[in-house]
Amino acid sequence: MTAHDTARQVLAGLDTGLTADLEALYQDLHAHPELSFEEHRTAAEVARRARDLGYEGVGRTGVVARLVNGQGSTVLLRADLDALPVTERTGLPYASTNEGVMHACGHDVHVTCLFGAMALLAGARDRWSGTVLAVFQPAEELGQGAQAIVDDGLYARCGTPDVVLGQHVMSIPAGTIACHPGLAFAATDALEVRMFGRGAHASMPEASIDPVVMAASTVMRMQTVVSREIASADRAVVTVGALQAGTKDNIIPDEARLQLNIRTYTPQVRRTVLGAVERIVRGEAVAAGAQRDPEISTLHTFPLMVNDEEACARTMAAIGDVVGHDRLTDPGASSGSEDVGVFGTSANVPVCYWLLGGVDPDVYAKAEAAGTRSRDIPQNHSPFFAPVMRPTLTNGVTALTTAALAWLGPASHSA
Repeated sequence: MTAHDTARQVLAGLDTGLTADLEALYQDLHAHPELSFEEHRTAAEVARRARDLGYEGVGRTGVVARLVNGQGSTVLLRADLDALPVTERTGLPYASTNEGVMHACGHDVHVTCLFGAMALLAGARDRWSGTVLAVFQPAEELGQGAQAIVDDGLYARCGTPDVVLGQHVMSIPAGTIACHPGLAFAATDALEVRMFGRGAHASMPEASIDPVVMAASTVMRMQTVVSREIASADRAVVTVGALQAGTKDNIIPDEARLQLNIRTYTPQVRRTVLGAVERIVRGEAVAAGAQRDPEISTLHTFPLMVNDEEACARTMAAIGDVVGHDRLTDPGASSGSEDVGVFGTSANVPVCYWLLGGVDPDVYAKAEAAGTRSRDIPQNHSPFFAPVMRPTLTNGVTALTTAALAWLGPASHSA
């Protein structure tokens, strides 16, 4: 029996009953989002369902569920749990009930699809052998959750995997699987900058050292980092996502705060950008006559995420055999960031991480034809982000299950 035949037989378990259960789970998760390291309700539901399927589990606000099924490879399947501090505006009947918190990045899809794969694999133990580690990771949005699970003794408790597999729903047509071998996701540095001036009455600016002007000059100067300090063949992104200063129109404040998000693809470019940012911040403070040095602190970081080329070839070949190779695309390196690679680098094993389409194909095609894709297709982290349940969930379950079977061994009684 070929691996393709095995996958088909296992996927036959994705019947109407399981699909309906997964859709109900997805709507429940979407309606009850929780922020990073606060995923208590989500983790409890994950643990309960994992036990019901026969998986052993450990975890904090993350959960690791293990299913041992004879000799063979150990496959780590990863989904992330946390939501974002975003007020939902989708208008869905199952929209967030947690004010100011939303699954705006699709982690509810990831959890649901992993449960679907777990159910299929648990129900077809006579078709494969090996060990499945289902990792439900907290705090991906902080870039801290993967390392926290590793540091909590993941491999000592559950064994070292032979491969790490996972997926992320994106605003591409449902049914599409996009995977880029090699450098796949950018490194991120999130910084907070405090710039100090001297407050005064708005009618007497000469008595002040205005931190608002100082910060504004810094923001504008930041725009030259990529355009004037990074070679055209390299890539980097510098975004000032927040600027906060003052409380009232007639008061010049004494402090301004900026939050920056920096994306880079090589260690050398990262060093260049971080050095330029610090130089500009300190230079603008000096130019403004600040009497106190600015403070620069790191909010969080994400490492580069590199997809193993051989692992991607093996995994995508298996998925393509089931869903159709015409549905596989290479999106190139993403400017997004992911900490899933920590599971691979910490164990020195390959990672294959792909993108899962979540947009109605007809809606996407119409927006593409009209040239309005950026306007009409909400992207991840948008308050309007809402993957379609059908066929996103079943496609995600299919991809994750098939990928796992590509690495797990055949059943011990198989010829």
